[in-house]
Amino acid sequence: MASQALPGCQDSCGALMSVPYPFGIGENCSREGFTLDCRQTDQGPALYLSKGNMIEVTYISLPKAQIIISSSDVGQDCYDRSGSRVTHYQPSLSLKDSPYIFSDTENTFTVLGCDTYATISDTSINTSFQTGCSSICNAQSVKTQIMNASSCNGIGCCRLSIPDGLQSFKITLSSFKNHTLVSEFNNCSYAFLASNNWFTFFGLSSDIGGGFVMGNASVPIVLDWRINVNWTCKEAKTTSDYACKSQNSYCKDYLKGAGYSCMCKTGYQGNPYLGDADEGCQDIDECRDELTNLCKGICINTPGSYSCECPKGKLSDNPTMYPCKTFWPVGIVILIAISITIGIVLLLGRCVLFYKISKVKSQKMLKRKYFLQNRGLLLQHLISSTEDSTEQTKIFTLTELEKATNNFDETRILGRGGHGTVYKGLLSDQRIVAIKKSKIANSGEIDQFINEVATLSRINHRNIVKLYGCCLETEVPLLVYEFISNGMLSNHIHSEDHPLSWEDRLRIATESAGALSYLHSAAPMTIFHRDVKSSNILLDDHYTAKVADFGTSRFVPLNDTHVSTAVQGTFGYLDPEYFLTGRLTDKSDVYSFGVILVELLTGKKPLSIYEDRNLLTHFILLLKENCFTQILEDRVMKEGTKVQIQVVAELAEACMRMNGEERPTMKEVEAELDGLRRPKKQHQWVAHDREERECLLKGAFAGQARDNGDTSTQSSLQRHA
Repeated sequence: MASQALPGCQDSCGALMSVPYPFGIGENCSREGFTLDCRQTDQGPALYLSKGNMIEVTYISLPKAQIIISSSDVGQDCYDRSGSRVTHYQPSLSLKDSPYIFSDTENTFTVLGCDTYATISDTSINTSFQTGCSSICNAQSVKTQIMNASSCNGIGCCRLSIPDGLQSFKITLSSFKNHTLVSEFNNCSYAFLASNNWFTFFGLSSDIGGGFVMGNASVPIVLDWRINVNWTCKEAKTTSDYACKSQNSYCKDYLKGAGYSCMCKTGYQGNPYLGDADEGCQDIDECRDELTNLCKGICINTPGSYSCECPKGKLSDNPTMYPCKTFWPVGIVILIAISITIGIVLLLGRCVLFYKISKVKSQKMLKRKYFLQNRGLLLQHLISSTEDSTEQTKIFTLTELEKATNNFDETRILGRGGHGTVYKGLLSDQRIVAIKKSKIANSGEIDQFINEVATLSRINHRNIVKLYGCCLETEVPLLVYEFISNGMLSNHIHSEDHPLSWEDRLRIATESAGALSYLHSAAPMTIFHRDVKSSNILLDDHYTAKVADFGTSRFVPLNDTHVSTAVQGTFGYLDPEYFLTGRLTDKSDVYSFGVILVELLTGKKPLSIYEDRNLLTHFILLLKENCFTQILEDRVMKEGTKVQIQVVAELAEACMRMNGEERPTMKEVEAELDGLRRPKKQHQWVAHDREERECLLKGAFAGQARDNGDTSTQSSLQRHA
């Protein structure tokens, strides 16, 4: 293959046999920002991203506008058997002020180990991206769990994607218990950003121990690159610096921002960044290779394409697709055509008749198939066994719901969530409803759907979303429940345009607590919600709270106080005790409700970062130091009384205690919140003899800002453990 470098420039380095322009080795051999450095190493010549750095380039692709680099940036966090840290390496890598971007489609952030939590964050000043995941192993059966694992699903391994546009990152690693829970198996954690296909998790002990990762000297990372990051194709074409030099090339905009790349037109190959005289985009002679043309006759090459012709004396309707054949007389052709036409008409007639006869039967069979597939018999039994369920729950037909949603028009979509898509619909009786179309990919998710129907059929409470019915006549089952007009509580808490008043926040908290208390102690069967969060509390026209989304809820057998189950929930709201033990109790919902109280007080999201701590840790530390009011939302400070705010803050702290037995019940939480809305009530969560808090007198309630000098980085989990 001819060189695709600039004339007179080195076009290879070691194992990399092609270094195409706009890349180049040395000065005056590349576009600005694409200069590479070929160095002599102990293993022979190797190509590096630029002079002075240690980032090795192993692959360059012009059509994909990508390169692959070799990185040694693997995060490591190791402890000895006593729980003391012996190794802690948290790598970072920056490509700022370069044309390179970490590919969000070709790379994955992977974390290995037990008792492990790792994050990857953008180190750029103008961005605040951060994400992470945890990898847990049950200490009682760690070896069995890991050996049986078949994917990177949070047992010994977890995996996340990265955002587009990332040019720098930093990896941090930590451990919940310093690896003391599984020290007999593995004492280290590892985290790295690497190409999607580089590491496959098989659940082996060597995977968890990082043997594969540490046994490799380098980790491949895919980088996207682009020309002139400040220009689009339209802008670049007006400049003298336009990179697409070949007349047979075209410009392709970078889809995720400014910048562009060059491609050869269809039927041409070569380097689009070079002129046509210097190995630019050259015409492909498709006729030389039978694999590149479909010609059934004589192939004739044309610029960028080819054409097909039949030899003299032969004809073909399309010589590209059909062989050339000897010409037939017109009479024979007409006779054959008439015969074929009559045959087709007769065949179509029989098909239409058969279709009409079998249509009704096939529709009934298909509906029956979906009915059984969607656990229809089980759902009928659950609904019929519920008292008065016939008056509350209805089995809708698909025709009714298609009419209600204008055939599930996308303009009727209210939102998309982890369990499905919700549409707004109008029933024939003029009721406005929300119709949930579940995302069901396996039998486990169908069971969640059945669970939600069964749950909502058994409960009746003014602050719990009302189920109208369901439809089982489709491959994906549908739920029909009352339409809640004002959306999710989370949108109102975190909105700057129309923040909720203190009175509304206190009432919504009281109503939500009442709904959860009903589920725990007053419903026909005890129910643990398992996914309590502000986005699962809806608000109606009068801002009345409605608890929703029972897809992961669990019934609790009579006289039982807990159930053992796989951990499910939303990060930030998840009960740490449930997370570590797998024992779901009513106190797990109490913990999540405590997080919502903190949201109502501060207007912040649970995973917001303050002084290297998340919101919940920061809030508890400030509460302990009597200075929590500095994090409260302005409207809460202006409208709430000292006692009300103090009670809600300490009630939130009580709900989020690490030991579930120390948390109040939802009935107690409801009573306490309800008491705040009535005058002259004693509150059990505020000490009767406590002196006025210093910050309440001197700081927030007096309207004066004060710096409390808090530099602590102790986590709330360590504080309560």
